[in-house]
Amino acid sequence: MIRFLIVSPVIHKKGAKGYAAYTPYVREMNIWLKYVDQVMVIAPLSDKAPDALETYYEHGSLNFRSVPALNFTTLASLLYSLFVLPLVMFRIVRGMIWADHIHLRCPSNMGVLGVIAQVFFPRKVKTVKYANNWDPSSSQSYSYRLQQNILRNSRLTRNATVLVYGDWHEKNPNIVPFFTASYSRTNAVDTEIREISKDAPLRLIFVGTLTSNKRPLDCVKSLQLLREKGYDVSLDMFGDGDQRSVLQSYIDENQLGSYVHIWGKQSPDKVETFFKRAHFLVFLSMTEGWPKVVAEAMWWGCLPITTNVSCVSQMLGGDSRGLILEPEAAAVADAISKLVVNPQLYKKKCSEAMAWSRLYDLEHFERELIKYIRS
Repeated sequence: MIRFLIVSPVIHKKGAKGYAAYTPYVREMNIWLKYVDQVMVIAPLSDKAPDALETYYEHGSLNFRSVPALNFTTLASLLYSLFVLPLVMFRIVRGMIWADHIHLRCPSNMGVLGVIAQVFFPRKVKTVKYANNWDPSSSQSYSYRLQQNILRNSRLTRNATVLVYGDWHEKNPNIVPFFTASYSRTNAVDTEIREISKDAPLRLIFVGTLTSNKRPLDCVKSLQLLREKGYDVSLDMFGDGDQRSVLQSYIDENQLGSYVHIWGKQSPDKVETFFKRAHFLVFLSMTEGWPKVVAEAMWWGCLPITTNVSCVSQMLGGDSRGLILEPEAAAVADAISKLVVNPQLYKKKCSEAMAWSRLYDLEHFERELIKYIRS
């Protein structure tokens, strides 16, 4: 009998089939939940209905304990969060008393509380999924550093496995290099690499939140520069966020509406169809853990153009399986131009990207994951 507690910052929603949340997160958790008997989820709950990017948990004995979302970005949210913080901590501690296995999702405001609370349960089995940049040399907020330092401290964090993206050559026994996955090996079907030339249409894709830290405007500017160079290029953008109106204004002002399509939130299956015909993913993110969108593009032979953040360089084998650039539209346009006139190199990179990504399927993920589920 394993009683499994999940402490998560992810906003959840209730629907006809139970509780749902962001699809990549829930799909991963559903793999964990195959091997446990009872589940308790402690997380914020929205009163909205699940949307196209959200999926339901699959477990016959799941108990949800809602807590207020913690936010410290404004004075009003700070005061509110401080007011409800004792309630959130109380529910986390009570959940940990109940659990045989504690699973924390870090880094986050909820993660801070979970990391602190777990110190008082040294005999409980714990797993921590650190779903962000673990690179010790990277710039991190104080909250993130605090969580990392507590998790590294084997006196404070006992009987725990901390799964981090990438291999940072840590000698700490708590820290285990890990990965994540999106597709089953049944999806590893033959996929022909797209032909590329200046005389043929060129397809770009962006997948992610339309927020400043993902730099979607630079992606649009990359397309604009390529069109000025004479390329017949189009861009499909998937996601939503506070930059959408900024993007739309820029597209309208520069008469790019015929070449840029903002699809908003769409199901993973629909995004997959666009990966299969795109030449390049342009993803100039400021912060990541293991960016699934990069691995997903590679799976379908779509070459990623991205930034040197977190373990991305490890994923891309330097530049052998993609391009790592400075986050500038001109750099992206120039790099694409050079590959268009060297189709053999483009195809080689795409083939190596596809082969590497398909090593990390859901079956491999599940085989590795079950090593850490125990009561």
